[in-house]
Amino acid sequence: MENNVNTDTNTMNHKVVFDTKELNLWYSETHALKDINLAINENEVTAIIGPSGCGKSTYLKTLNRMVELVPGVRTTGEITYKGKSILDKSFQVEDLRTKVGMVFQKANPFPKSIYDNIAYGPRIHGIRNKKILDEIVEKSLRGAYIWDEVKDRLKENAYGLSGGQQQRLCIARTLAIEPDVILMDEPTSALDPKSTLKIEDLVQELKKEYSIIIVTHNMQQAARISDRTAFFLNGEVVELDVTDTIFTNPTDKRTEDYISGRFG
Repeated sequence: MENNVNTDTNTMNHKVVFDTKELNLWYSETHALKDINLAINENEVTAIIGPSGCGKSTYLKTLNRMVELVPGVRTTGEITYKGKSILDKSFQVEDLRTKVGMVFQKANPFPKSIYDNIAYGPRIHGIRNKKILDEIVEKSLRGAYIWDEVKDRLKENAYGLSGGQQQRLCIARTLAIEPDVILMDEPTSALDPKSTLKIEDLVQELKKEYSIIIVTHNMQQAARISDRTAFFLNGEVVELDVTDTIFTNPTDKRTEDYISGRFG
């Protein structure tokens, strides 16, 4: 099937952080991603929308090579991160995952104190100095808009936090290793509306310093928080454009049908 992707001219004026060319991915015999061509701009929020099973999360997990943890996965094509091929065997996956952090659908704090959740990554990277760790913990929690809520509870177990707080803690934990890119896989799908709004506000703030790619089922959320939106269907990118254009004047009938609720 021909892949008529509208890749918007907006990309020309921005630095590209991830560039995907002719990416195909199979789970054993299942062809999950088909000829994906997609450029992700620096310091923007790129939303990926589409019905369940269309390849959104699979694509996201190719960007930090977590998809390779699934048995029977194979890929062809190219993904470059800041001009370097990440699928090249010489590219250290540990380096990639330091630069490309991930926040999952369900908050997954470690069964440790709030402080130790944030300090975990920096410690793995060899930071032992308590003063430096204290600074990283505070800066990361402030960066995730949760410092004021937890500053007097740092020694308490992270499981004592609410769902929304746990998700912001996981974002803070990602910030602690100073990534360039943050991948978010439906980060608000398990949260109440108030917590969702806090995460959305946070995403808007974070894009000043980070490039963010967010998979979401919530089209209103994509419309509210993203600069550009990619619509996936059956493992293909149907359309990529400035978010306002995707939602008000898409070029592909399938995009229009999905956004207007005719399927999905």
